[in-house]
Amino acid sequence: MTSDGLLFGIYPGGAAGDENGGVLQGPPDDPRRITEALTRLRPDGGPFLVRGYVSFADPGDVYPQAPERVERYATDGRALDLVAQYRSHSGDVAGYVGFVRDLVRRHGTRVATLQVTEEPNLPLYDGGHPRVLEALVEGVVAAKEEARLLGLDHLRVGFNTTPLFGPAEGFVAALTADGGRRFVEAVDYVGLDFFPDVFQPAPADGLAEAVAGLLGHHRDRCLTPAGIDESVPLWITENGWPTGPDRSPQRQAEVLETIVTVIADHRTRLNIGGYTHFALRDADSAKPGLFHRFGLLGDDYRPKPAFDTYRRLVERFG
Repeated sequence: MTSDGLLFGIYPGGAAGDENGGVLQGPPDDPRRITEALTRLRPDGGPFLVRGYVSFADPGDVYPQAPERVERYATDGRALDLVAQYRSHSGDVAGYVGFVRDLVRRHGTRVATLQVTEEPNLPLYDGGHPRVLEALVEGVVAAKEEARLLGLDHLRVGFNTTPLFGPAEGFVAALTADGGRRFVEAVDYVGLDFFPDVFQPAPADGLAEAVAGLLGHHRDRCLTPAGIDESVPLWITENGWPTGPDRSPQRQAEVLETIVTVIADHRTRLNIGGYTHFALRDADSAKPGLFHRFGLLGDDYRPKPAFDTYRRLVERFG
């Protein structure tokens, strides 16, 4: 079913990935100031998602939660958008499935969306680990089964990808072919991480058209031919635009408004369920690199113009 409005959210931590699959970390997170900022984004306490990343890895490999103890922010109408990353170099699918089931048992009452794996189509992230597609299929099925056993009817289970073009258009079809009916029936949403005008510049007057085309392409060329029914929502699981050299804070606000408005305009035809922004704050405002300054706030929690823009968009389209 389509929704009258979008469910909005944000990743509130300071840690961020880089172009090599590593982790950038500047000043530590300040939970009090994070909570204050989340409250300003949704002052009436309405539904709002807080995105957090937790990782399954082999013994001896440690991946910190991002942000730490994300569940602390699931209050005052906010719920978790939890990402269960698959980082097993040994291909431990059984261990990952147990990890996913445990997440549902421990956090299910405060989780609205549980994303199984992170960008499994990309070798730099979960896609570079053995048996990742098997882990995705079995993880989705197990998470949905556990949610049903516990009566967690509100908990949506899904997975995500980055934009799929050319031969990669068949990525989701390969998943549904391998997982079959039990997988397709367990999928509650399909996420999309996309960053228009970040890695490939787009002309300012063509950004809205490019975003609309990409969204339509993902639904019509990647999901529908794979057997993902139109009733299964498409979810924007990561989107942002960084400031930095030759990338003004004002332009960040303009890009955000354009992209969210296009998403809202197409939410009914394409059945778009929600939008999660990446990120609340910069990883490190002192660094000029592309991946350091995606925040709506600086790493000192001072707002950029895009913070108020996002607040108004949440109020308008939420």
